[in-house]
Amino acid sequence: MSFSSAHWAFFLARTAVAMSMFGHGLVRLPKLAGFSNWMLSKFENTMLPASLVIPFSYALPIAEFLTGILLLVGLLTRQALIAGAFIMILLIFGSSMQEDWGAIPSQMLHTAFFCTLLCFTDSHNLISLDSKKKV
Repeated sequence: MSFSSAHWAFFLARTAVAMSMFGHGLVRLPKLAGFSNWMLSKFENTMLPASLVIPFSYALPIAEFLTGILLLVGLLTRQALIAGAFIMILLIFGSSMQEDWGAIPSQMLHTAFFCTLLCFTDSHNLISLDSKKKV
């Protein structure tokens, strides 16, 4: 099978955003309690209660890691892109609560990648495990 430039572009963009998510999750998983404590300290002067921040701080690295792995191999790509966009929306909300306006452009860029890739998944996701399931 021959892949077009558009197929390669989709694969490379998917892999780039996947590696970002995978890397974020991977480095945080071994130090989950420390990451949770750090995140809790970032939200102590916000209106978000610790009862919301703590569970999210433990779930976030797992969600980032799993989203990254799924996108790296191209499995459940559509669902992983949607999950990734929702993760970013939650992070944008958190950054807003902290008034950390500098973090939002990166989160918006990730969201744009997720949404753009989602638009082209059906037609361009040929270099993936998903495409093997269709055969």
